[in-house]
Amino acid sequence: MRLFRKIRRKLLFSGKIRNYLIYALGEILLIVIGVLIAWKINDLNELRKNRIVELKIYQSLNEELNSNLVLLDASIINYTETTQNIENTIDLLMHQQLSQLTASEKRNVVNVNYKPTKLHYGAINSVNTTNKFEFIQSDILKDLIAAYPNELDNFESQETKIENIVIGRLQPAIEKHVSLIDMLTKREFRINCLDSYTTESNYMELLKSRAYQNSLVDWLLQSEIQLTNAINLRDKTKTMAYQLSKAL
Repeated sequence: MRLFRKIRRKLLFSGKIRNYLIYALGEILLIVIGVLIAWKINDLNELRKNRIVELKIYQSLNEELNSNLVLLDASIINYTETTQNIENTIDLLMHQQLSQLTASEKRNVVNVNYKPTKLHYGAINSVNTTNKFEFIQSDILKDLIAAYPNELDNFESQETKIENIVIGRLQPAIEKHVSLIDMLTKREFRINCLDSYTTESNYMELLKSRAYQNSLVDWLLQSEIQLTNAINLRDKTKTMAYQLSKAL
């Protein structure tokens, strides 16, 4: 800077105004170029930092989505088996003579193999509710991430509806007519007089019970809906995971 001042002073005192103006313009241009270079370097540093944050967001989302895919695959298998078992029970109810139920059929009638699916949503909610969303560059991913919580809420809402049917309606209907202890074997209790400790179950009254029939049919209908939800959600999760893998 001292050198520049000496040059300016020398040109000014020499009376060469034209040379002075040319030099002044050159000095201004040099300063502008320096500012622009510094600005560009700063922008590049910011982009690099943002990219690091973006990749961390993608990695956490990718881990969560992969976990959800495993859970959804298991849920699809579970609901497929559940709907088939309920249909078998309804078929038994409609066509089988109640007095001819085998021990296996009795177990199927009272078998409530309900396994709720709890999907993960911590990472996806963190992105949608904080400034992390601003770091995502892909518009496709932004749309998918913004819509995904609603899909999770719909799935969870349907899970709650099924849980209320099974626990709030079906199980009480079964327990009203069936002594659940008679499903345990003598070997489990290691005694030979189990019958003296139990109340006799009435499967005929259970199968004729409107509460049992209605809750069983409702469980079937809601399980079919949730099976469709699980398949659709798995497809959307796969799509998002694929887009994330491209961005990583």
